[in-house]
Amino acid sequence: MEPTRILIVDDNADAADLLAAVLEMRGYDVHVAHHPMHALELAAELVPDIAFLDIGLPEIDGYELAARLRALPGLSELRLIALTGYGRDCDRARTRDAGFAHHLVKPVELRTIEATLNG
Repeated sequence: MEPTRILIVDDNADAADLLAAVLEMRGYDVHVAHHPMHALELAAELVPDIAFLDIGLPEIDGYELAARLRALPGLSELRLIALTGYGRDCDRARTRDAGFAHHLVKPVELRTIEATLNG
């Protein structure tokens, strides 16, 4: 069985790379993009199972990126997880309306990320 493919998209390189390293140690196949346009290229090649998206990205936000990712061949059912600094009720409602399965507010504990991946 192939490991779960995860795409992490965050313009905070340190945060994205740290999360990727931790998830890789747990056996996931993890890929990181620090820019949304790079994320679209990677996703088209990788066809990830799960994508962690920051909402406050440059050029296009996480909501637009989510829609563009889901429009790619094979990604209409991509499991989206918002990993963001935005934590108000209206932010959570917006990610839910945009098709995100989960909304995690930074900083997030590793056990919360693991529970989200397993749930």
